[in-house]
Amino acid sequence: MAYTPELPQRGSATLRRLAWFRGKPMSKTLEVLLEATGRTMAEIRPGEVCAKCKDDSICEECPFQAPAKTNPPLLPTSKSDHNHQQ
Repeated sequence: MAYTPELPQRGSATLRRLAWFRGKPMSKTLEVLLEATGRTMAEIRPGEVCAKCKDDSICEECPFQAPAKTNPPLLPTSKSDHNHQQ
């Protein structure tokens, strides 16, 4: 990790309690929280974080990247199907 911010006492205590709840280390819990925050932001405010981002090194796997929306394929309709329905 290139940079590890120091958490205030309350933030550290909150993270520690979440880690205990999950039965995981604080580092893994923080990672999961950040990923979940990224996915949530991508859904409710798509593109806003990306618009201000200064690091394009992980765009393809970035949790802030809105998931590609896929449209279900349209079922082809034939004229004979249309005639049978009338």
